[in-house]
Amino acid sequence: MSPDLRLFALSESRDFGAAVAAALDTELDDHHEQTFTDGEHEVRPEVNVRGRDAFVVQSLYADDTWSVNDKLCRLLFMLGALHDASAERVTAVVPYLCYQRKDRKTRPRGPVTTRYVAGLFEAVGVDRVLTMDVHNLAVLQNAFRARTEHLEAHPLFVRQLNDVVGDAEVVVVSPDEGGVKRAGKFAEGLGAVLDREVPTAFVEKMRKDEGVTGGALVGSVDGRIAIVVDDLISTGGTLSQAVASCAAGGAETVYAVATHGLFVG
Repeated sequence: MSPDLRLFALSESRDFGAAVAAALDTELDDHHEQTFTDGEHEVRPEVNVRGRDAFVVQSLYADDTWSVNDKLCRLLFMLGALHDASAERVTAVVPYLCYQRKDRKTRPRGPVTTRYVAGLFEAVGVDRVLTMDVHNLAVLQNAFRARTEHLEAHPLFVRQLNDVVGDAEVVVVSPDEGGVKRAGKFAEGLGAVLDREVPTAFVEKMRKDEGVTGGALVGSVDGRIAIVVDDLISTGGTLSQAVASCAAGGAETVYAVATHGLFVG
């Protein structure tokens, strides 16, 4: 392990950060976190970072303790403190990046929140943002002027599914049109492990004010194991519609695979 590396994990991601440190054969570095009675936060490193390569681990989803916005603020403050303390390079390790679905105007005068969040990271002096299975990779790369590193989970998933699928016929299903490329890449990876071609399908989806409504299944799942692949599960509405469509289309079994499980609502 390089002696020039400093690795921090904020309290909400401490367990994951410790696992990362163990994989790198190192330990997490000390830092201070405090929340004042008025709700303001203070976060700072407690070790020398001058000239060092500093990494901060923090996944940005809401939980029972902190909102998305609290977690985002705490991460930004830590990144800014590292930059001001003369770290050579500051990297935010953000497995789940918040506000990534707010990537375009959906109505007049609507915000493009993904771009605004990218601006916040840049304002505190971050050099690089590392994240995993974002909703739209092109949007991530265009929103950030800082370097971005994008990791994908499908190589891990396909190895697990190898034993599940075996010799059965299988199809990879995207729950909507927007995930067709993701499903195609997943099918390629699964096909390489199974040593055969794996087809894809997708479900048409419409969003209305009252929620998600399903549509027609494009592609065949009849008599096959259907693997529904998505980047995240939020309320589960999209996934439920996709599973129902696969069942109605004659799928023998339906599995769901998603990188980020928010499970809200």
